[in-house]
Amino acid sequence: MGKLSTHVLDTMHGKPAQNVGIKLYAIRGETRHLLKEATTNSDGRCDEPLLQGEGMKAGVYELIFGAGDYFAQKGVKMPEPRFLDQVVLRFGIADPTENYHVPLVVTPWTYSTYRGS
Repeated sequence: MGKLSTHVLDTMHGKPAQNVGIKLYAIRGETRHLLKEATTNSDGRCDEPLLQGEGMKAGVYELIFGAGDYFAQKGVKMPEPRFLDQVVLRFGIADPTENYHVPLVVTPWTYSTYRGS
């Protein structure tokens, strides 16, 4: 069976982002269902997959990363309101038998993602 994982890389400081709050939602029509909340560890990763086994299903999902709070905790001066606060990534899982790795590469002013394995 496949799994869903993520990690967060802080390119402003050049290291993994520890203590970033993450929420995972399943999107069904116009409704979001909270599936899991997690916090990144010292390697910028979650301690376990966000989805795996029977929980891994085809569909549309959202990952919401608390990037603004993370950079505020690091003492980064940011305008109010923050340019980036919560980073929302909406993506699809087409084949739940595959691994989906959805990382976030982030600064207070920009982010990127890609599908890893």
